[in-house]
Amino acid sequence: MTDPCKPQACAIQGCLTKTGFDESKCSHLIDSLYECCSKFYNERGADARTPCCPVPSLLRLKLEQRACGPLDAKRVR
Repeated sequence: MTDPCKPQACAIQGCLTKTGFDESKCSHLIDSLYECCSKFYNERGADARTPCCPVPSLLRLKLEQRACGPLDAKRVR
């Protein structure tokens, strides 16, 4: 099985590398990954697994946290 969310996960890694691991500059990509993961679990069920997505319970928590406001770490210089 190919991982449908691998492109999003790889994009995050590329962004983090490019920005000196400043998560706040990659938030849009993290959101994109979580959207992909939500779709993945909706289509394949909560028992499905992929190395690119957090397990469903953790994904739900992360989505709830992100709905409350920015959470991504900013790089301290």
